[in-house]
Amino acid sequence: MQPQVHFITLGVPDLDAARRFYADGLGWPVSFEVPGEIVFIQVGHGLLLGLFGAAALEADIGQRPRTGPGPTPFTLAQVVPTEDQVIAVLAVAEAAGATILKPAQRADFGGFHGYFADPAGFRWEVATNPGWSVGPDGTVSIGPITP
Repeated sequence: MQPQVHFITLGVPDLDAARRFYADGLGWPVSFEVPGEIVFIQVGHGLLLGLFGAAALEADIGQRPRTGPGPTPFTLAQVVPTEDQVIAVLAVAEAAGATILKPAQRADFGGFHGYFADPAGFRWEVATNPGWSVGPDGTVSIGPITP
């Protein structure tokens, strides 16, 4: 398992407000967005910040939406080239002590993914995404996946 982070996804209570803050307020350029669903902003070499509704993020992981006090949900994600590698990374993580939250499966976005929680509870997504690429200069290209 290569030590890589490609996405940091924040589960935000109000996607429009988060977009206004990061894109309009801070001036961070949007790399790709599905209006009303998710916004991606490049924040480093091959690294995207995802803004995703908190309830939608929890549903994608297969968890109940969090209520009451506590940390705002977020995930870290690694993109791997193949579906077999998604399965293998989840298996390595589980053998190392992770809890599988969502087994490897087809994703709503058109790729293939699964989620695990490390022993401290931090949640990771492992995915393959045919719409994802990173240029030599670190610029991420992400786009819709067509069947």
